[in-house]
Amino acid sequence: MVTVACSSVAFTGRKRVLLYSDSQISSLSDQSYQEFMTKAKLSTNKQITSAVQEVGYKMTTALEKYLTSIGETHYLQGLKWDFQVVESEEVNAFCLPNGKIVFYEGIMKFTNTPDYIAVVMGHEIAHAVAQHGNERMSQQNLMSMAGSVLGSMAGRKSDTTQALFEIAFGLGGQFGVILPYSRKHEYEADRIGLIIMAIAGYDVDKAPIFWQAMTANSGASIPEFLSTHPSDENRIKKLIEAIPDAKAYIGK
Repeated sequence: MVTVACSSVAFTGRKRVLLYSDSQISSLSDQSYQEFMTKAKLSTNKQITSAVQEVGYKMTTALEKYLTSIGETHYLQGLKWDFQVVESEEVNAFCLPNGKIVFYEGIMKFTNTPDYIAVVMGHEIAHAVAQHGNERMSQQNLMSMAGSVLGSMAGRKSDTTQALFEIAFGLGGQFGVILPYSRKHEYEADRIGLIIMAIAGYDVDKAPIFWQAMTANSGASIPEFLSTHPSDENRIKKLIEAIPDAKAYIGK
């Protein structure tokens, strides 16, 4: 069953329509995560895994404490944080809408300090807290109701919901594939990610340095992370512009 709810995004206040409940999104995310992890192989590098998990837990703990202090824990509904590193030379990382975050070993050459890990982690956490997954699925649903290719599936609600999830995230098919968010969502996740970094005590000035390094080192082969998280001068400029606002959250 699809219900319509108007809500605002954490930290930015942007209004949008969400058509799915937290439980629906969580259930679909759990299923996709389990399918992904049966094909993936966990990293045996304990140092890398420990570093990623330490940053992840520190950031989510600080975020939860802050949201609790301002009475906005509803943004945490359906989130079951988990941080894993998988064996792969791909330069990539992703977060499912239920808070399951996966780093690929390949991205660690760009995240060799806790601050740089926090840049990626904050961005991925931001997508989850902002409920970008629900919003993207809702947009797909609205498109289908307007006569998109999924219109023929009307009446098979459970199948349609599953199909929309797979279209929105790409994890239902090829291993390791997750589709890019809209540029609007990417910029918003950048902004919120910086705020989460600041709340958790990480150096937000490292964020533009990370993205510049990713772009400079991509060469002829574009890393998967850049194909789903496009980096350009405009994005880096917006990131730098957002740093002062993020620093206002230091110590909160």
